[in-house]
Amino acid sequence: GATSPRFASLGHKWQNTPLGKMFSRVALLSVVLAAPTTAWVSAPASRATRSRLFMSADEFTIGILGDLHIDPRKMEDYEIGREQFLPILNDAKDKHGNVALVSLGDLGESKSVRPLETTELFAGTTECHEMAAEFLSSFGVPYEVIGGNHDLEGLDEFATDAANLQMFMDKHGKPTPQFVREVAEKTLLVGMGSTVFREAQFTSHEVTIDDEQMAWFEQLLKDKPASEGWKIFIFPHAPPNGSGLRVLQENHVVNGCCWLNHSDDKKCRKFIELVREHRCVKAWFSGHFHLGQDYQDSITFPTIDPKEGPYPNRGSCVFVQTSVMRGGTSRDGRQQSRLVRGNKDGFEICTVDHANNGDIRVDATVTYRDDSHEVGVYNHADMAKDDDEYFQVYQPSAGDDLHPPDAGYRGYDEEGKLVLDFIATMESVAWWRMSCGRVLGMLNGNLIEYDTSTLAPLGLVVGADELVGKRVAVVDSGLPEECLVVDESESVGMEGADCAQAEAEREQAVVMIDEAEGTIVVVQPNEDGSYWRKIVRNKMVRMKEVRRIRAAKAFAAEFLNMSEDEANVVSSWGPYTTVSGTAKKTGVAGLTAPASR
Repeated sequence: GATSPRFASLGHKWQNTPLGKMFSRVALLSVVLAAPTTAWVSAPASRATRSRLFMSADEFTIGILGDLHIDPRKMEDYEIGREQFLPILNDAKDKHGNVALVSLGDLGESKSVRPLETTELFAGTTECHEMAAEFLSSFGVPYEVIGGNHDLEGLDEFATDAANLQMFMDKHGKPTPQFVREVAEKTLLVGMGSTVFREAQFTSHEVTIDDEQMAWFEQLLKDKPASEGWKIFIFPHAPPNGSGLRVLQENHVVNGCCWLNHSDDKKCRKFIELVREHRCVKAWFSGHFHLGQDYQDSITFPTIDPKEGPYPNRGSCVFVQTSVMRGGTSRDGRQQSRLVRGNKDGFEICTVDHANNGDIRVDATVTYRDDSHEVGVYNHADMAKDDDEYFQVYQPSAGDDLHPPDAGYRGYDEEGKLVLDFIATMESVAWWRMSCGRVLGMLNGNLIEYDTSTLAPLGLVVGADELVGKRVAVVDSGLPEECLVVDESESVGMEGADCAQAEAEREQAVVMIDEAEGTIVVVQPNEDGSYWRKIVRNKMVRMKEVRRIRAAKAFAAEFLNMSEDEANVVSSWGPYTTVSGTAKKTGVAGLTAPASR
């Protein structure tokens, strides 16, 4: 596309720029020689010779941008980042012409960019997407973009997700939310975008790939099999459950917006199942977390050396986290984008370090051994800083035939009970399987549910405010022979109805014991059998709730003759506060009604 005046090129010749000279000196890795069996190597490879990956004529180059969150008041980082990318992309155009730019969504700042004039959020507006399209077009190569969890946030401008989505597609020249581009022979770039915000059942910041895109994606994988030489690179906003990438417990895990289609067990797990089944999927790039690319777990391989741990079961796919370009949007201070360079023999995954003069660093090299097997190499050790531990989330390991479960695993005693031998603290780590297959565990003072298959964290069950200082146990709660449920209000004709709900697996109760107070809290599962609490609702609903609270404060100020700050306003919510079969009361003890045991 033509270069926009706003983002006009400085016209530097690639070979004469400091970046170009630096790039010409980057030592590319030698290919790891094929071993008798497929193996993934985590030691640095030799940098002495130029890789054969980049000696052939069918090369391709992909620039990949993470969450941009463009703010028109703060354009310097974007202009610098673009200037750093232009020589790379121009050089690739001169060499082979197989070049593309991919944006992973979240294009605008999720707040007002003119706070003195309006409270309207910038993200998701027509102005936002026009500016983003102009910026992405200014790189001088074809670009593709998918929708993230903020790209339909034009709440004041559009009444529906459908209208907001249509504008997004129109401004970026997209016929559909998804895309497919053949960047080189039998090498596809495939993207899928989030299509739900206002209509989200739970948090609006869950990245939701709708059923139509899912069906399209699955059919595409069937139509382009690895056995026919197809290689597919995937670009959604968020990673799938099972990717093994570093995540944020304090944000995305507890809020239920970590993985694609996070709140739906079956749909959430579908992506990793497709990756396992279709070995044409070679790499999966995502943003969403605003974390840097210096950690080794910003890239995860399909399998690892058995000496290093259990088989992770990720098909033939390398999962890759992508950072951010603008400093104000980074959670760990990094400002980085991704660069992929490859051909029919494999590819390199690189970092473009925007905070370090656009330096290019090779992070991993992948070499195809055949259509369904690869060799991967990390090119440097973990480069975490001292304060980066905050961003690491423990994930249980169930082990395999060669490895036992990790030290946090807890089993049941001969009587079928599990009573943890410690009082929960912020440092406690433990996990166990329920008889129904659900997996629960402790981390950072919280009780967390993990996926039954991948053991990826799903969400918060009990917060540290309730768990710390208590002992956790799992006991049988199975129905006795008479199938009796004690319910003083049981309706006539419904006696014994609970017998119909008996399940094949052993029924269990998770309890928290406060030995000092002599109290026990039962952690009840959700209606669907899951335990993690879907307590962050749709943003539209929450905005209305905030307005109601403000209205109550204003009314209290007038009616009770007090300031809004003095007004003690609380909210009550449904739907469930009791095990009773008859609705008798709605108060929450200690909040909207007197405290009681």
